[in-house]
Formats: sequence, C-alpha cells, structure tokens
Amino acid sequence: MEDVLAVYARRHDPRRPVVCMDEKPYQLLAHARDPIPAAPGRDRREDSEYVRHGTCSIFCWVEPLAGWRRVDAQPRRTRIDWAGQVRTLLTRDYPDAERVVLVMDNLNTHGIASLYEAFPAEEAFALAQRLEIHHTPKHGSWLNIAEIELSALTRQCLDRRIHDLEVLNTELAAWATAVNADQRQVHWHFTTDDARTRLRHLYPKH
Repeated sequence: MEDVLAVYARRHDPRRPVVCMDEKPYQLLAHARDPIPAAPGRDRREDSEYVRHGTCSIFCWVEPLAGWRRVDAQPRRTRIDWAGQVRTLLTRDYPDAERVVLVMDNLNTHGIASLYEAFPAEEAFALAQRLEIHHTPKHGSWLNIAEIELSALTRQCLDRRIHDLEVLNTELAAWATAVNADQRQVHWHFTTDDARTRLRHLYPKH
C-alpha cells in the first residue's frame, strides 16, 4: 500500500508519467423489442427483456496528474490483449517518455511475461525497459485511480444497452474525448501518514 501511495505523491514528470490501468468485463446487450420513444408527458419505455450479444473487456488507462484517459474495449482479456494495450501505451500514447510508471492490480496477465508471450524477445525487452510497475495490494483495488474512473465511466456512458463492440468503442472514445477536453485531474489526498494512522490494523504484526 505504501509503495503505491509513494508513487501518487510524486510530482508530475512528463518524462516519467504515472499511469493507472484497470479493466472490467462488459456484457453486450440488445433490445428484444424496440423501445417506445419519449413523447410529451411520457418517458421513453424499454422492455425488460433483452438479447445477449456476448461479452468483452474494457481497458481503462488514466494519467491522473495530466487529466488524460484512454478506454478501449476488446473481445478478450488475455495476456496477448494486455500486452497489445501496453505497446499502444508506450509507442502511441507516450512515445517520448523515458519510462512509464504503471499502477495496476496484480492480475496474472499484468506482467512482463505477457510481453514475451505476445512479441519477439527483442521487442518485449525494449517495452519492458520502459515500464516501472507498481501493483496494488490484495484487497486494495480502491488504491487504483483507474478503478475510480471506470466507476465514473459506467455511470456516465454505460447506463444503457449497447449490443455491438464497434458501437461500444465509439461511445467510449466520445466519453474519453469529452473528459480529456476538460483535463479533469485527479489529486490523491490519502497519504502514507494517513495509512499509518487510520489503517494500522492492516499492517503486518510481528
């Protein structure tokens, strides 16, 4: 926990940006019957019955101090998918950064080994050299700012049925464009001192 809190206490450095990532499953759903449009004095009506169109995984990347987000939906959440997302992060989002400081949970796909599974060894090594990875502790996902952003995304963008992956990605891109235009930064206020005072019961006992 203190490791992640120390990362959040760092000043903004474009050469070593702190980026948080998280992912969530999403079910693609279609209406079984066309909704009845809203009319004067009457709200839009939807049938409770729906049609399943499979599932996907939404990847969320956030640089809190820059007010930047990128979200992307993929059919799966395998090691290969995560590695592809990391390559995009390093080569497209932050091509000029010396190293990206990456905060994420300790899912088994979230590791350097995934890069070597997805890419030739030389490319995997080059990507790995530009990562500084910090994992949130077990049962400590609340420390991940990307998880908080996914909650906001769910309320603001995913509160309706979306049946198609392409449509979903269009909606996600529109949401990211809107929030990035505001450059809404996230300043983490819970410090290491706070943790040592309020969460003392979570520390190892000797």
